Amino acid sequence: QVQLVESGGGSVEAGGSLRLSCTASGYTSSLYYMGWFRQAPGKEREGVAAIYTRGDSKDYVDSVKGRFTISQDKFKNTVYLQMNSLKPEDTAMYYCAARRTYGTRWYEPDRYNYWGQGTQVTVSS
Repeated sequence: QVQLVESGGGSVEAGGSLRLSCTASGYTSSLYYMGWFRQAPGKEREGVAAIYTRGDSKDYVDSVKGRFTISQDKFKNTVYLQMNSLKPEDTAMYYCAARRTYGTRWYEPDRYNYWGQGTQVTVSS
């Protein structure tokens, strides 16, 4: 089992920045990917970014490329999401997720095995 704990959400004005953190504990050596998803009210959960924890390859949804950066500290079992130039449409609950299988489709929630409790990000115009 793996437990995920997120932190770092909050409220910010458009153009501002936030950094989310997600620390994994438990059987972390079983993981291949960690990712960030978000879900706004009335919308489906959307993959935002993912990182291959056994290397360093990264993927992003098009809407955040150039603004968000995912990174990891392997010694701390922590993944970060640096969010710059935030827009009101980035407002959502953000979830950390971890996957114990190797493969494609990093953006599909069903491919992840463990989830954090979520942290709210609100961007005002």
